[in-house]
Amino acid sequence: MAKQARAIQTRRMILEAAGAVFDEFGYESATIAEILARAGVTKGALYFHFASKEELARGVLGEALTTEGVLPQESRLQEWVDIGMVLAHRLPKEPLLSASIRLSADRKARDLFGTSWEGWIDFIAAQLAAAKDQGELLPHVDVRQGANLFVGAWTGIEIVSTALEDGESLESKIAGLYDYFLPAIAVPGALRGLDTAPDRGARVWEVYRTRQAEEPGEATAVMGGK
Repeated sequence: MAKQARAIQTRRMILEAAGAVFDEFGYESATIAEILARAGVTKGALYFHFASKEELARGVLGEALTTEGVLPQESRLQEWVDIGMVLAHRLPKEPLLSASIRLSADRKARDLFGTSWEGWIDFIAAQLAAAKDQGELLPHVDVRQGANLFVGAWTGIEIVSTALEDGESLESKIAGLYDYFLPAIAVPGALRGLDTAPDRGARVWEVYRTRQAEEPGEATAVMGGK
């Protein structure tokens, strides 16, 4: 068990180092040597887990579709909001997450190993479908189209935000995206109860982390809206 735990930890260290290097330099300019230096592991250890730089990039993309930190909600729309807001809170601090956007947006890299966007679109469409089944969405809403539009908008905001560095946090901008997006799809009754404040992601993440520390693997409490 100890050997398995070390292997999992080593793999994670390599992925985090690769994410940081891809995020900083892009796929083409990233080197195995730099990833090894950041990870602090041997070449043999790296190639035990990942056969090539391409496989490393695929591993980083595989970490992109994460709902870690999101607590179950009675409102499926609130749960969907929390996914986007927690990600907006975490992404600027976690190169492994932001690297997935850089890799997805890199046309040359995309030709080699695809993107994380299709997985996100599928996941969000399922979230919106569940919200619609629960009566939270307007009848005319096409959940697949909504998911496509939202993923494109979220990604675009993150890329533009990084480029402009205008002092406004990603959390604030994504909160604004939800505030514009939700009235077009949500029934008024569901809309009134939603918490889309810029600090929503930070609050949910803090509750999740606290519960993980107290009861590892059982962060299942419901955090209410406004």
